[in-house]
Amino acid sequence: MSRSSLLRFAGGSLLLAASSFLAPAQAADEVKDVRLYALDCGLIHVKDMAMFSDTGEYNGKPGVLSDPCFVIRHPKGILVWDTGLGDKMAETKGGVDVEIGHMQVDHTLLDQLKEIGLAPADVTYLSFSHTHFDHTGNANEFPGATWILNKTELAWAESKPGPFVNIDAFSDYKTAKTQMIDGDYDVFGDGSVVILKTPGHTPGHQSLELKLKKAGVVILSGDLVHQRANFTFRRVPPFNYERADTLASIDRVSTILTNTKGRLVVQHDLSDFKSLPKLPKYLD
Repeated sequence: MSRSSLLRFAGGSLLLAASSFLAPAQAADEVKDVRLYALDCGLIHVKDMAMFSDTGEYNGKPGVLSDPCFVIRHPKGILVWDTGLGDKMAETKGGVDVEIGHMQVDHTLLDQLKEIGLAPADVTYLSFSHTHFDHTGNANEFPGATWILNKTELAWAESKPGPFVNIDAFSDYKTAKTQMIDGDYDVFGDGSVVILKTPGHTPGHQSLELKLKKAGVVILSGDLVHQRANFTFRRVPPFNYERADTLASIDRVSTILTNTKGRLVVQHDLSDFKSLPKLPKYLD
């Protein structure tokens, strides 16, 4: 796939990433242990998956990418990790056609929060694996949260690196309370929810490591890899920011998983997403 085709795909979708109306505040119930909720924040149907490996394995093959959001509930607060394509897209029933395929949002993030008894005002922290449009679509729904932002990633986004980044979709970072980080970060201070530095896909890309009481260690990939096979066979998309950093980050996460007997959730892999408990159930 040509670079111009990629740009037209991303550019055509950015206008659909606007935020929707804030839900009224409500008091969230307390929890005793860390919980992971997986929310369906969109699907991306791709006619040719060639853009997800620079060594040719996917050339000419179609595929479907999940685009989830995650809610992590902790006794000390609530973290939202990645915010999907954007609830605005749900207004177009059945989704929208783009040059490389089709994108759709069937269930709004705000409705799914209600399903688990939450409102945007309940969210304590907001963070992103990276600033590409399909991970920041609903960011401005959480102005009351503390935004945990990677310094390198934000500086790159502000440099206008191309249409994959729509800074207007997360413009509230300019007025929100922020926690700027440049490496690993322990969100609640007890080691149970840790943002991992995993650059390569973008300069400040991050993954999220959870230590759950029953399920053990779970790592949410962000776009460290886009498919399970990319992790297994160390495949790198041609549009990644830095190939060598991507491979180093894959190796780091692989070693962590080996040492902790942990589980990787590849966020864009539809099978991985479907393997998680369906709302209102959760992993704990």
